[in-house]
Amino acid sequence: MGISFRWINDVDFIPPEKNPKKMAGDSSAVVSRANNLGPLLDEFLETIVETVGASAGVIRIQPLNSPTLHTISSYGMPEELPESEHLIEFDCEARGKAGIAQEIFSSDLSICTTRSNCFHPDCEFKSAITIPLESRAPLSNPIGIITLFFNSSQEHSQRASTTVLAFAKMLSTCIEHIKANREFKRADRMAARQAIANDIHDSLAQTLAYTRMRTSLLSEAIRSENKVMATGYAQDIEEGLAHCQKTARELIRDFRCEIDPAGLLSSLQTLTEQFYERHDIDLEYTNRVVDLELPLEHEIEVYCIVSEALTNIGKHSGATHARLLIDYISGYYIFTIEDNGSGGVTFAPVEGHYGMMIMRERAQRIGGEIKMGSSQGCGTRVQLFFPEPLSDWRETND
Repeated sequence: MGISFRWINDVDFIPPEKNPKKMAGDSSAVVSRANNLGPLLDEFLETIVETVGASAGVIRIQPLNSPTLHTISSYGMPEELPESEHLIEFDCEARGKAGIAQEIFSSDLSICTTRSNCFHPDCEFKSAITIPLESRAPLSNPIGIITLFFNSSQEHSQRASTTVLAFAKMLSTCIEHIKANREFKRADRMAARQAIANDIHDSLAQTLAYTRMRTSLLSEAIRSENKVMATGYAQDIEEGLAHCQKTARELIRDFRCEIDPAGLLSSLQTLTEQFYERHDIDLEYTNRVVDLELPLEHEIEVYCIVSEALTNIGKHSGATHARLLIDYISGYYIFTIEDNGSGGVTFAPVEGHYGMMIMRERAQRIGGEIKMGSSQGCGTRVQLFFPEPLSDWRETND
């Protein structure tokens, strides 16, 4: 992978306004990250726990391009559970489990050796079972896991395994159905946008007809040696074509977007893979968001901003390493793109180069902002952040 390199600091983010209602340990923040998956998983988990007589439970989902299991739903766990516990496995859970098990994993917590260092050392959990949420598609990555905690013996928890396994299969099917439905709706909207793009492209014929008329008038003015009219017609043609070309290219670029029907995360995954192939720069891609579902317009703007930022790194940074980090903090989605290049970049628009200005305009369209920083010899950072869309955006877009 080239020269050994390690980022010194994690990416920082300070929200524009601090909202006291959105504290780090607020479980509603975890649910909001999952968008509409959260309520579904909460309902399923509560039903599973009560049906099998468990004491508590958690559901963890594996985000795209992330080796970490993120807690997306919990029931019966301490309310004061810190934010860090939502991103890692509980210390008092099954030990020796590597990633997601291929079968039901049962453990005796009464002999847990880490209880003295556990976040909840006084808990009465005596056993636990972990069940994988598996995709039906061949060779697909695992979806996540369900872990249930019992105040009874391991033998009792093992008897509940068959029932929990049935719930797990049903839940896996529901999750895949939701994601497939999203892809279908997104593909449908993108097809409509593609049709609009084609119509816009075809409408250029009207501008060409206008230009042809002005060309005829220009030829007549030249034949009559009317320099004033000839100059005016020539200027009309030049200005009209320049404006038409700029507008048409912007519209076609916006509508003919390369967003994958599978969504923004899948598109960014492809984008990073292409970056590897085209540039001699190691790109670190980290996704800390469990389930990212946004309006299509948001996805398009975010994709274009990230793409432009990576393009700038590839062309101008002189970097050996770069990174793309996706996170969710205090009600904001944050996309950070930075490099270890020469830095010293100016973000003021230069004639013929308006990339930075266009990136800011794109961010404003989705209610977001862009922070840019660059210092000589210390690389460049571009950070896009925008608030989570209102909960009713699905009704508006469907």
